[in-house]
Amino acid sequence: MRLTVVIPVYNEVHTLLHLIDRVQAVALEKDIVLVDDCSTDGTRDLLRGTAFPPNVRVLYHERNQGKGAALRTGFAAATGDLVIIQDADLEYDPEEYPKLIAPILQGRADVVFGSRFAGGEVHRVLYFWHSVGNKFLTLCSNAFTNLNLTDMETCYKVFRREVLQQITVEENRFGFEPEITAKIAKQRVRIYEVGISYAGRTYEEGKKIGWRDGVRALWCIVKYNWFR
Repeated sequence: MRLTVVIPVYNEVHTLLHLIDRVQAVALEKDIVLVDDCSTDGTRDLLRGTAFPPNVRVLYHERNQGKGAALRTGFAAATGDLVIIQDADLEYDPEEYPKLIAPILQGRADVVFGSRFAGGEVHRVLYFWHSVGNKFLTLCSNAFTNLNLTDMETCYKVFRREVLQQITVEENRFGFEPEITAKIAKQRVRIYEVGISYAGRTYEEGKKIGWRDGVRALWCIVKYNWFR
């Protein structure tokens, strides 16, 4: 099976090329879809000035819309049998792709979440309240979806492409996570979790999500479980 790696990009000039090299180094048949969400730090110039191999496609937003909007664009361009989300920073390790896609290749799963809170993988120690917030949002999401996820807000989500083709992404920012989880739950597809490592960033290092996104996520949990 061929894997499409969708990478939403916004102001990641210092990490992007290294991240792409790490994705390319994974020994899987794959293509990469980069969606630049109108970066302003030189990322766009970097992308336009880099000669990528044929398996890399770069798409551009003419105005900043958010991660969800970038993923919507990337999903529409995906052609692989499987689709995985990869952030453009270095918080998540592409070397873990094989274990993330294994439940699908084994015929057991249609969607796989990579959990930062399951298993004994390596984690950078960072913000207590971020951890509490992630677990609280996951708990709220589970209460509505009747799933028993441990990390709804994780970046690493892998889908059979036909599952994604049944979903229209409406959220433009980080509300994408509870939205996609609710819509997957309604499809009653087979969902697995796999423990992953996590090298989180500080705000000084470029972390973007904030408390307002957490408030929006709560609304999205209600909206996409009750009103969609």
